[in-house]
Amino acid sequence: MSYLMSILMGLIQGVAEFLPISSSGHLALFQAFFGMEDVEANHMFFTVLLHFGTLISVCVVYWRDILDMIREFFLGIAALCGRRDTGVTPPPARRLVLLIIVATLPLFVMVFLNDAISTLFANPILVSCALMATGFVLYFSDRMAKGHKTAKNATVVDALIVGCGQALAVIPGLSRSGTTISVGMMRGFDRAFAVRFSFLMSLPAVLGANILEIKDAVAAGFPMEELPVYLVGVAVSAVVGYFAIRLVKSLSDKGKFGKFAYYCWAVGLGSLIAGIVKFGILA
Repeated sequence: MSYLMSILMGLIQGVAEFLPISSSGHLALFQAFFGMEDVEANHMFFTVLLHFGTLISVCVVYWRDILDMIREFFLGIAALCGRRDTGVTPPPARRLVLLIIVATLPLFVMVFLNDAISTLFANPILVSCALMATGFVLYFSDRMAKGHKTAKNATVVDALIVGCGQALAVIPGLSRSGTTISVGMMRGFDRAFAVRFSFLMSLPAVLGANILEIKDAVAAGFPMEELPVYLVGVAVSAVVGYFAIRLVKSLSDKGKFGKFAYYCWAVGLGSLIAGIVKFGILA
């Protein structure tokens, strides 16, 4: 792998992982139209590292929330073990831990559908249609009434429904961040909290997915001579991902989240036409 390819894939991962434009959809389309299938097949460990790069981005932006959640997680366990019921409402950080755990549950169902979902990546027509569907989700998200729910008053049902949106977004072309943020706002989440919750709930989701892939990645081999090239891609995905998160937070606060809809429509329609022409779908 060249440094240029490493930088390109790091850029795609960092931008598309957090902007509501579907990183999986973009990578699937790049593989289909630009012959990049061999990159993922021959450099599986690199693709795993790229995701860890974007995890670093989330940790940097939300490090205070993460530290609070870790502390409250153990305090919550201690309270349960001590069977102490003081009648005091749990702090928001502790409730946030519970909400994220609940939101992650629907992903366990998708583990059993992993093989079926993997085949969807080879279908650029389906990916293109999913991208256009993402566009409609984003377009209407800005037209919803402003909600006021935060970690203090969001319910377990709210978290479970947002988690179902995250599970559905494993389909390539459906944006994970776009879907979860939009579903959160449908459930009455405050815009800022919807973005924060979406990115924080990505931590166990992405980490869990990568743990499942590490076995296959290690089995595929890790060429030590490629390590410098890999690290460049990881650094690019982490830095670009950091600024992508900042951009999403800014646009969401201003009610301009739906601006990404036009991009998804354009790319989805363009790739749909290109797919029909190149692969002769209608022939």
